[in-house]
Amino acid sequence: MSQGWKITVIVLAAAGVVSTPLIWLLDSPDAGQLAGASVQAAVGIAALVWALFQHPGNRTDDTAVRTGHAQASRGGRAVSGIGRPQGRGSGSAKAEKTGNATAGGDGSNAVSGIDYT
Repeated sequence: MSQGWKITVIVLAAAGVVSTPLIWLLDSPDAGQLAGASVQAAVGIAALVWALFQHPGNRTDDTAVRTGHAQASRGGRAVSGIGRPQGRGSGSAKAEKTGNATAGGDGSNAVSGIDYT
């Protein structure tokens, strides 16, 4: 489940737990309204617990093995392995036996392995 859907389910569950049962219970409920309020609150709490225990959908495990030579020049950028801009991704990243990295020129960047920039 993605983070957006998880937040949506949590907000809707919280609204379900609080909204109608609160209104019914403040207006001297009869037995049917009290039972309905209890069922609605229980369903909302169950949805909330379910959403909290869902694993994130965007988890990625990256592995780069025996990466090659990365070379950049004249302000270019080269990555031989795994590139995760701004550290995106929630899984593990592993690079083994990385090769050489060479950068030449102003502002150039070469990475052999994992790049989080």
